[in-house]
Amino acid sequence: MQGPTRPFLRMMARLRAVRALDGPQDPISREASPFLILVAIVLALLFSILEVDLNTAALQSVGLMGNGFSIDPIFKSP
Repeated sequence: MQGPTRPFLRMMARLRAVRALDGPQDPISREASPFLILVAIVLALLFSILEVDLNTAALQSVGLMGNGFSIDPIFKSP
């Protein structure tokens, strides 16, 4: 059973070498900026809104979205 473990050990050695090139392992220097976190949250929110908008018909057919708050046609624009 030494045959299959040898490529695995080579892969692990390569991953450790790449990790060493990644930069300092100091946790303080690895912090994410608050602006980056805000941008990620906004992008995730926009993506979820777009996905729901694209799949509205499928969600309505399953029963996850409904027309619970119907608007009177008088108040809709022409």
